[in-house]
Amino acid sequence: MAFITANDGAQIFYKDWGKGQPVLFSHGWPLSGDAWDAQMQFLGTNGYRVIAHDRRSHGRSDQTWDGNHMDQYADDLHALIEKLDLKDIVLVGHSTGGGEITHYVGRHGSSRVAKIVLIGAVPPLMLKTEANPGGLPIEVFDGIRAGTYADRSQFYKDLTIPFYGYNRPGAKVSEGVRDSFWLQGMMGGIKGQLDCIHEFSEVDYTPDLEKFDKPTLIIHGSDDQIVPIDAAGRKSHEIVKGSILKVYEGSPHGLATTEADRLNADLLEFIRS
Repeated sequence: MAFITANDGAQIFYKDWGKGQPVLFSHGWPLSGDAWDAQMQFLGTNGYRVIAHDRRSHGRSDQTWDGNHMDQYADDLHALIEKLDLKDIVLVGHSTGGGEITHYVGRHGSSRVAKIVLIGAVPPLMLKTEANPGGLPIEVFDGIRAGTYADRSQFYKDLTIPFYGYNRPGAKVSEGVRDSFWLQGMMGGIKGQLDCIHEFSEVDYTPDLEKFDKPTLIIHGSDDQIVPIDAAGRKSHEIVKGSILKVYEGSPHGLATTEADRLNADLLEFIRS
């Protein structure tokens, strides 16, 4: 078990496999670095060094009372990158993890970064506001808070259905995938997971996206029921000059699992390009 010590003393778990150019993965809420198993195995066997951490209060990292906010998440990521002395990194973030790597670039710069990949990512802003009419109303996120607080075990089980598009006609439901999601979610701490809801829903990442100066690939499912593509992927594509947008028609939020082979091929092609 490998850990780095954050600037506030918290222990952050990470996996570091293989050799070659580093590809650093940042997971979604309420999961852990294990959400990237398919991508890490694939890219590792294709000659890349693959690294994934568990965000504080998620997975095997310390469950902290304080610091469960995006500034600290970005600082934790910075500490990991500095500790491992990573250079020429490909940053890959899904959902909340997309916000994390975006804020890392905005807060710490891109001198160690080669490329960026946002997958079903929350930037620029999920919340519906006058300036962001395509976002989701605050009641949606209040409902996530209520469900997590009241019975997060059942809430996480229920969340797997729209997360992986298992409520769509013809969907092949994997109980193993659902169990894995539930297990990863329950490994984390409720305080940090509740705090994190604000970070993926109400933080505006537009200023961070505007600082992107590396090749960027944005991948989003057209049937993402968790992070709607119009308010997220398409808008990020507009903000990040020269970015590539790949829309997976009919794909859900959890496409790293449901479309693992397709995503892996696209990641490899982009990294090698």
